[in-house]
Amino acid sequence: MSVLLELGEAGDIVIDLLTDYAPRTCENFLKLCKMKYYNFSPIYGVQKGFSFQTGDPIGPDSPDSDGGSSVWGLIDGPSRRFFPAEFHPKLKHAERGTVSMATAPSASNPDERVSGSQFIITLGDNLDYLDGKSAIFGQVVEGFDVLEKINNAFCDEKGRPLKDIRIRHTIVLEDPFENPRGFIEPPESPVPSAAQLATVRIAEDEELNPDEDPEVADKRRRDREAKAQALTLEMVGDLPFADVKPPENVLFVCKLNPVTQDEDLHLIFSRFGKILSCEIIRDKRTGDSLQYAFIEFDDQKACEQAYFKMQGVLIDDHRIHVDFSQSVSKLSDSWRTNTNAKRRKATKPRGFGGSSQLEKRGQYREESRMARGDGRPSDFVFDPNEIKGKGESSRRRYDDRRRSPHERGHERRRSKDGRRHRSRSQDRRRDSDRHRHNRSRSPRRHRDRDDRYRR
Repeated sequence: MSVLLELGEAGDIVIDLLTDYAPRTCENFLKLCKMKYYNFSPIYGVQKGFSFQTGDPIGPDSPDSDGGSSVWGLIDGPSRRFFPAEFHPKLKHAERGTVSMATAPSASNPDERVSGSQFIITLGDNLDYLDGKSAIFGQVVEGFDVLEKINNAFCDEKGRPLKDIRIRHTIVLEDPFENPRGFIEPPESPVPSAAQLATVRIAEDEELNPDEDPEVADKRRRDREAKAQALTLEMVGDLPFADVKPPENVLFVCKLNPVTQDEDLHLIFSRFGKILSCEIIRDKRTGDSLQYAFIEFDDQKACEQAYFKMQGVLIDDHRIHVDFSQSVSKLSDSWRTNTNAKRRKATKPRGFGGSSQLEKRGQYREESRMARGDGRPSDFVFDPNEIKGKGESSRRRYDDRRRSPHERGHERRRSKDGRRHRSRSQDRRRDSDRHRHNRSRSPRRHRDRDDRYRR
């Protein structure tokens, strides 16, 4: 039974749980990890060469913190927030990386200690001081380099790292316990709460430089936040890609008269240059104008000229406002497929692939020579007429194989001089008629037979 703790840039820690010695403590820890209760929990209480503490989702420095709760307290209420600590006589804090639950005296019985959600990981060996005070339930098996980074982190007087180190994610590798009644596992990791974000000091991806200009540091912080927000919009599908920039040949026109049509704007703005698309944004349900539009020019200079000349111009008794567009919707075909198709049609691209510098290459050398019209012989290995004749003979042989022998026996045969001959069945029928003619003595039969042949 193991759990993986992801600590962001610090690295990952894998903890093996001692379910045979502390089953109830291991169950509580596993279910809290499964509920993503520890996500974004800060590392605090760092004592170099001794231990560090975590497990409070908000952190002990925040006034909103309640110190954490067990999984049963989260399900059944505050009355079961703590549970009796499990101390096994064979388990000692003898090795670095020993994982134990933080305990406190019970309110009802001072001789009994209880646990909640906070746990401790040792950073040194032979720490017998913690025996009997922290309930051991696991051991770090991977990630000792992460423990070394936490041990060497710069901390304040309370043992809180100046540069944030937090549990970003928890992954339960194996869980032998059944979920308690009322347990709900979230389908995905929850986003940090406002109280958790308020406790952030220095982000883990931010470099510490005491001599840096405050304005430069503030600009870097804003750029980092903008990049993070853009990445979030890309993940949810609101941006085609995080580093997208708005096109420089598109104008944004607002404060339009509701009666103004697309053709009117196209006619007015076309004097500055060729327009690829001119679209007034309308309500999808009613089709009414929302009084703003996007105009895309073929040339960036034409767009700039229209920006300087059309600001404050009166159109249909409305004084419009013109600015460069900050929309990137035209860069994503998934949103504006029909509009982009009209735009590409207006450009009338030449050549292949939408570029006039590309030209078609013939699949055979003969094709390129025919395009030149030089009339020189082809470079084919076989003569085209010969290939055509072979193809026709092969097709005839294939048709012959498709006919049954009975059909081929009834086929008319041609002689060398081209005269027709009857098939064998027709010859036998003719001989039979002659035989009947010789046997017949009735004039009527002769007359009927002659009429039949004349028909």
